[in-house]
Amino acid sequence: MKTMEWGPVVHLPFLPRLFPMSCTLVKEDDGLTLIDACMGPMSKAIAETISQTGLPLTRMILTHAHGDHIGAVNALKKLYPDAVVGISRRDALLLKGDRGLLAGELQSPVRGDVPKRAPFTPDFLFEDGERIGSLLAIATPGHTPGHMAFMETRTNTLIVGDAFSTKGGIAVSGHMKLSFPFPALATWHGPTAIESARKLAALQPARLVVGHGSPIENPVSAMDEAIAAAERYWRKKAAL
Repeated sequence: MKTMEWGPVVHLPFLPRLFPMSCTLVKEDDGLTLIDACMGPMSKAIAETISQTGLPLTRMILTHAHGDHIGAVNALKKLYPDAVVGISRRDALLLKGDRGLLAGELQSPVRGDVPKRAPFTPDFLFEDGERIGSLLAIATPGHTPGHMAFMETRTNTLIVGDAFSTKGGIAVSGHMKLSFPFPALATWHGPTAIESARKLAALQPARLVVGHGSPIENPVSAMDEAIAAAERYWRKKAAL
């Protein structure tokens, strides 16, 4: 595993050729924040990277409740028992295995690898606009109802979970690409994901870090193109 670094941000990619997934460490004054936790087998490599920084793991925050983003939480919690775990207030329900939809939410089935029962209990919940150290939490519903992204405000690095993917070409969550269909297959509501993608592109990030695929530097034009392609995709589906 070859990490990538942008100042205080350390990106950890796994299985780039087979089924790419990633997590991100952010150095803060009080230690490290881990964004997403991939799957259980990755916990050792994550811990090794944490050790190399010389900083303690202070917290883990999750973009959403799918298994390939929360899988190593329990193993890491055993290694770092003082680290607290956070997830959005909305996806905390998915974490408990509750796929039910709230009043006002579009009535489309929640998809993807949602736990049947809670694998762990989060220590704190957060919502849109909250600050977690240098990170700004951004509500990006679509892939799941409570999906979140995070802007690392010192480096303008946008860490988006599955709101976008770049394996097989950049795509908004829900836009089916045969070259890498898995994020689309696990998406709750594609048109909502497009609205969230527009919100993210408007932030003018310096780089885009995704859960599945390689980061993109100066990504705004690529994000805009992906949004336009997703709009065409959903218009075509609606016309069938």
